[in-house]
Amino acid sequence: MKFLKFALVALVLLVNLAIAPPSWAESDLTKGSDYTEVTQALDELIKAKDTPDRGGYTSEQYQQRLDDLLFQKYVLETAEDPAQCRNETGKTLAIYANKKSGAASLYFLGDGKVTDDDWSCKGVYLPSGTKVAVTPLAPVQELTEGIAFKIVDGTRLVAKTNPQTGAIEFNVRPAKVFKVGETDWSIPTLTQADIDAKTPNAPID
Repeated sequence: MKFLKFALVALVLLVNLAIAPPSWAESDLTKGSDYTEVTQALDELIKAKDTPDRGGYTSEQYQQRLDDLLFQKYVLETAEDPAQCRNETGKTLAIYANKKSGAASLYFLGDGKVTDDDWSCKGVYLPSGTKVAVTPLAPVQELTEGIAFKIVDGTRLVAKTNPQTGAIEFNVRPAKVFKVGETDWSIPTLTQADIDAKTPNAPID
């Protein structure tokens, strides 16, 4: 009787594994839309290399764009978990994440917090008036309108405030930067004060 119960449990387990992949299995980020977009953009950029205007890029811009796309492709091919966003700005950070369906929605991440590694952070919302340096070496600019800063899946984004300039800096360059009307993501007209007043609701580690 004990053997029969054991055999039945083993059979159920085997059938379950055959029908559905185990929950601990690594996700393949090369099967998502980010990978398709990055590889397509990379192919187009490489083809533009031999055109007279390099696709509208200067030599320096072309190399920067190539480096960015190669890095994004590497992240998507090697990452084992969804993207995470870490907030070290000293303020609440507005971030994007996808629900099961539909466009990315806005959530709020408290200072010193990092999003749950099972929950994919898609990017950051930066309100008008924000001082930002896309990377620590980039020049500081003050935004005149709100933008969405998109990252590819698998990225480990860290946002920090530079104590000398007061600008928010990121450890990686954006995959894309959207303004109002350029995406189906919601780009509201919030101020940083509005964001700071929100109760953090992003799932965290």
